Amino acid sequence: MKSEDLFLFSWRKLWIVVVAGFVSILLHNFIGALFGFEEAFFFIIVIFVIPIYILIMAVYSIVYLVKKRK
Repeated sequence: MKSEDLFLFSWRKLWIVVVAGFVSILLHNFIGALFGFEEAFFFIIVIFVIPIYILIMAVYSIVYLVKKRK
């Protein structure tokens, strides 16, 4: 798999990331309510992993476009 496939911006990828974040929030709350304890896995995904991925995707796309113009 090329890095372009993984990190280059597309609206489809952004939509998948947003839906994954929403599902992670729901799972975090559902597991917390169902078992009575706070789990950290889905919380970490929403708070750290998804924003970092979006930031990397944006920076990679900008660098890719600048290199492509030259």
